[in-house]
Amino acid sequence: MLPNQKLRVLVVDDDLGMAKFLVSHLVRRNFDVSTAASGEEAIRLFRVYDPVLVLLDVAMTGISGIETLERIKQIKPEVSVIMLSAQNNPELIFKASKLGADDYLAKPFEPKELDLRIAKVLDKQRLLNEVTQLREQVRRQSDFSMLFGTSPKMEEVKNTIEQVADTNVTVLVRGESGTGKEVVARMIYANSTRRDKPFVKVNCAAIPSELLESELFGYEPGAFTGANRQKLGKFEQANYGSIFLDEISEMHPALQAKLLHVLQDGEFARLGGKRDIAVDVRVLAATNKPLERAVEEGLFREDLFYRLNVVTIHIPPLRERREEIPVFLEFFLRKYSEYYGKQPPPFGDYAVGRMMEYAWPGNIRELENLVKRYVIVGNEAQIIRELSTHKPIVSSTSTPRPEPGTQPLPTSAPVQAFADNGKGELEMPSLLEIGRRAAMQAEREAIERVLAQTRWNRRQAAKILKISYKALLNKLKAMEEHNQIQSRQRQA
Repeated sequence: MLPNQKLRVLVVDDDLGMAKFLVSHLVRRNFDVSTAASGEEAIRLFRVYDPVLVLLDVAMTGISGIETLERIKQIKPEVSVIMLSAQNNPELIFKASKLGADDYLAKPFEPKELDLRIAKVLDKQRLLNEVTQLREQVRRQSDFSMLFGTSPKMEEVKNTIEQVADTNVTVLVRGESGTGKEVVARMIYANSTRRDKPFVKVNCAAIPSELLESELFGYEPGAFTGANRQKLGKFEQANYGSIFLDEISEMHPALQAKLLHVLQDGEFARLGGKRDIAVDVRVLAATNKPLERAVEEGLFREDLFYRLNVVTIHIPPLRERREEIPVFLEFFLRKYSEYYGKQPPPFGDYAVGRMMEYAWPGNIRELENLVKRYVIVGNEAQIIRELSTHKPIVSSTSTPRPEPGTQPLPTSAPVQAFADNGKGELEMPSLLEIGRRAAMQAEREAIERVLAQTRWNRRQAAKILKISYKALLNKLKAMEEHNQIQSRQRQA
């Protein structure tokens, strides 16, 4: 809600006399009022008008008030609704309450009674909004603390945020997808003097380019087909606060010029508008693409790039700050265990080791989703299998660490297709024997590879190889005996 902006109330009643009375009464009390004479019209208008309160008649032709209530609650569950009816029907009252109505007022009623009911409903809505905001603030503070763990690189990011947060400078946050660019933007906002004003996020990649202009700057009635009412854009909604333009590189070049005008002059015009509107908005932007290359290719305005790139914060990918992975695991495990009401055991040392080796192309978001799946499914082996399908980031010269209590698998000798018969002649074994030896060699190599992946966790290796644990132990024993025989033969 913008400063000095009137609260919007939608009156839905097919009784024109009652609707006229309600409009007159509410306008005198400084509400912005719109009306609909049917449920169908109310639903269409509700999406555009976006009221904070609906006064809804129960008995209407066409879609009933109860059905209209259900439909608008599906669109916006948090909207406040007061039902109006000439019938004081307990069954109807119960049904409306169950569908989310906040109050039920029987006709006829005194204007003072209506005022009391509206004040009560709006106070309840305000308290709920405050509780929601406090919970969100606590959650974000946890996210902030979690994001800046033990990595020196993230300590640098944190220091930069502290330096720029309390200024009005434009900040460009850069980093791969999933590294936490929005969290950084919200941290800048939370530590700024604008923290009590709106924070508005716009994902430039998620909105079609032909709709993004109206989303950012709003429109006037008649600006295009279907624009029946004035719509406030995101910049107006963010007035005196901050706007976060995510994936700024996806913005169409034609729209970039209008954004540049806002950054330079603090003014813009709505679509179809005849005058400029002044706003005081701090702009925070983010991108996961190199804007310099986009400038070279003519896809991004050079002057806009320099306006955005006043201060740049680069967030390193997760693979460059692996020491924070255990911190993330603990945080997300606690968060989603509470959310889903489950208590899976902590990740084992081997699983954590695999995660420390994994490349994490999706960064923190990928790790978060993995922990979420683990909490839901509760199967650590499945999580390890997912990681095993990707190549771990380990040195090519590193030696696999055996499971405690085991010995490394002896190095296998190459398959010998021919052998010396002691007379200086070569003897060739049968094709069946050659095939048997090749199969043994392939099996040995497969077992060695999986044991290396699982760091000699033989139970896990057996699952991956799809054989029983006992069968794997027997194969390891046979391979060891075969190697001992070959060693004695070479010594002889």
